[in-house]
Amino acid sequence: MDRTALAYRVLEPGHGAVVEVEVPEPGPDDVVVRTRHSAVSRGTELLVLRGGVPPSQYGVMRAPFQVGEFPGPVTYGYLAVGAVEQGPAELRGRDVFCLHPHQTRFVVPTSAVSPVPDDVPATRAVLAGTVETAVNALWDAAPRVGDRIAVVGGGMVGCAVAALLAPMPGVRVELVDVDPARAAVADALGVGFARPDDAAGGCDLVVHASATEAGLARSLELLGVEGEVIELSWYGDRAPRVPLGEGFHPGRLAIRGSQVGRVSPARQARWTYADRMALALRLLADDRFEALITEVVAFGTLPETMTRLAAGTPGLGVRVDY
Repeated sequence: MDRTALAYRVLEPGHGAVVEVEVPEPGPDDVVVRTRHSAVSRGTELLVLRGGVPPSQYGVMRAPFQVGEFPGPVTYGYLAVGAVEQGPAELRGRDVFCLHPHQTRFVVPTSAVSPVPDDVPATRAVLAGTVETAVNALWDAAPRVGDRIAVVGGGMVGCAVAALLAPMPGVRVELVDVDPARAAVADALGVGFARPDDAAGGCDLVVHASATEAGLARSLELLGVEGEVIELSWYGDRAPRVPLGEGFHPGRLAIRGSQVGRVSPARQARWTYADRMALALRLLADDRFEALITEVVAFGTLPETMTRLAAGTPGLGVRVDY
């Protein structure tokens, strides 16, 4: 086996490069995976690129197979799909998903990979980590039949949440974003769209995923009496102000954090991390999720691509082809 691979690494805040890394010799319980595709998680990965992970969160923010420490050098990422070159007979030659950084080949424990279902294209399976986050958020949110729901923030996670909510009987789902281009994505997902000023109020539930202070404030404004905001945004080293005046107390409103690092308490007793990931992969058989990939780049261009994304290039998911 070739004992070297290429990986994308943040060398220091603001600067990344493709570097050669050593691939360990696989053990009896390991698999060797040749990466076919990965995806960029804009929010978290760009936060890592700019050095925005606060020291108090270095441990919490570690990716499963991260190499190095924040702020850098660090190899970071968690949306990879590849073919198993070596491992158990039932996995050899199969596409698997793994929470692994951008790297051409890697060795991980067999338990760390999830087989991609036959009816899910490998190009779409890179979204499994994003859909897993959305699944956990909705376990936390517990939406009900007929609910009036706003999803504020039309990034990858917000769109994944909206896609999962759309088929619920009787629900009104509105994707709320400042970018009018998100209207086309909302239409592809089967949900409504509104700019923040035009969004419908009186919501039973708001899922906030814009990672902006203005988005959180608008989320609270959209709630009806005793409504709840499920906060999915990761702010890093920023400290957004939370408007707890005006209607917050009279309306008995609530804000609750949701984070994929732990299985929702509503499912913890019965679901494992592997169960949750397998569910996310099954859900990706739905063609609507294709709308979440808006750009495809080659692995070798990742340093330039990440710099460009950090500068504010619009779009949603970026798939990396190897």
